[in-house]
Amino acid sequence: MASKKVNNVYISNYFSIAGPMEKRGTIKDYDLVMDDYYYNEKTFEQAEIKMQKTVIDNILLRSKILNSDIDYLISSDLSNQISTSSYAASYYNIPFLGLYSACAAFTEELIVASILAENKRKTNILCVTSSHNLHAEKQFRFPIEYGAPKPHTTTFTATGAISTLITRNPSNIKIEGFTIGKVVDMGIKDAKNMGAVMAPAAAKVIMDHLVDFERNIDYYDLILTGDLGEVGSKILKEYLKEAYNVKMKNHLDAGSELYLPNEETYAGASGPVALPLYLLNKVVKQKKYHKILIVGTGSLHNTLFVNQKMSIPAISHAVSLEVI
Repeated sequence: MASKKVNNVYISNYFSIAGPMEKRGTIKDYDLVMDDYYYNEKTFEQAEIKMQKTVIDNILLRSKILNSDIDYLISSDLSNQISTSSYAASYYNIPFLGLYSACAAFTEELIVASILAENKRKTNILCVTSSHNLHAEKQFRFPIEYGAPKPHTTTFTATGAISTLITRNPSNIKIEGFTIGKVVDMGIKDAKNMGAVMAPAAAKVIMDHLVDFERNIDYYDLILTGDLGEVGSKILKEYLKEAYNVKMKNHLDAGSELYLPNEETYAGASGPVALPLYLLNKVVKQKKYHKILIVGTGSLHNTLFVNQKMSIPAISHAVSLEVI
């Protein structure tokens, strides 16, 4: 079974930084915001490394702990060979695990951290997630200077970074359980429609989770997907109804909610940071939802395979949270 209950593991603290577009969006109380995409560095890539270092340094300060108090550092990003995470980790003398599952990375980090935390009596695990719009655009699509036209199905990569401290110390956010997803490939080849690519994988992991835990869709106050966007969110609801005869009413998508509707962000936000930014800076602070299923969604493509006209596989992982 791909699901597991988790005992006594919590998100004890977090620290976030957001980019210029995100600070104009629906969230008004990020810990830090960037005035420009360079973040006082020479390149966008170096800016993202600095973003990760910033959230690591600040969560250590906020939590009043030292590097030596961290047992594991788990990081993820969208750069080739997750190089952003590797460069940032090189500044800290902490055992490091670099993960990649595209925009499903945050939930994968929480799953790995939960497994590690349960196996130790006392532990501090630092999870870091980041993405940078202009870094990702250059790698996955075209540099913005090209002025390449984009269809309405395209999503806009969010700029930001967030660190979360996972411990066994009780807090208001408990990791209650998780379901590891399966790679789903529906034969879609359009890299400009990642919502359609990822929606079936999200539906699959949601249903696997509900079956494994013997729950119905209404058990959760909120099912929060990562970055399906407006197009993918609609497909997810239709797919659940047609394939599983399940009608989902308690759903929000972080990518669809992160930006204001008047911004030029196409179908909404994408990127691994979209889910944790919206979850921790908006949803948790509202104190409206207490049983939350977060569903990270990742499109597992790269430009090489896309240019070879191969279909795009997707992955989705689910983590159950109890928020008080």
